[in-house]
Amino acid sequence: MPLAVERTPLLGVIIITPARFGDHRGFFSESYSFKALTEHGITTQFVQDNHSLSMIQGTIRGLHFQAPPHAQHKLVRCGRGALFDVVVDIRNGSPTYGQWFGAELSFENGKQLLVPAGFAHGFVTRAPETEIIYKCSDYYAQETEGAVAWDDPQVGIDWGLGDMTPVLSDKDANAPALADLNSPFTFEDV
Repeated sequence: MPLAVERTPLLGVIIITPARFGDHRGFFSESYSFKALTEHGITTQFVQDNHSLSMIQGTIRGLHFQAPPHAQHKLVRCGRGALFDVVVDIRNGSPTYGQWFGAELSFENGKQLLVPAGFAHGFVTRAPETEIIYKCSDYYAQETEGAVAWDDPQVGIDWGLGDMTPVLSDKDANAPALADLNSPFTFEDV
């Protein structure tokens, strides 16, 4: 089945939009096809699917990553609702180190974001009861977890919150600034 692939300003971060075929009943879409992705040069093998629900609009989860040897590539999509998905380049030596990119993912638009290892990842919900579903290229390994502050002024992410106070976990509220991160990633490694 066809899919659209759009490169972003951050090398390796890709927006993927699988085709949807609809009629009076709704639609059908192949949300993942290894064969279709390899036709676009994307050969990541995924081993785990994650699914989370955020009940409240304005919930921020992230910015998270897993360090080697359990670094993860992720393929992220929205199963219900809407979210603004964000990545930050944390690869030492990268020409885009510390830069961020964000994309609106929603049930309606069907877009997905491919997040390579070497990027911190997070999102903010744009609607109540938003579900995020994502594939990972390695299994969860708590001992390799890392995070970057969602509100780090050096990174300067515009989450589009307006006057809304974000809903955060304690872990995300206390994540370190990018300047305090000893990144385990280098541009040459990924």
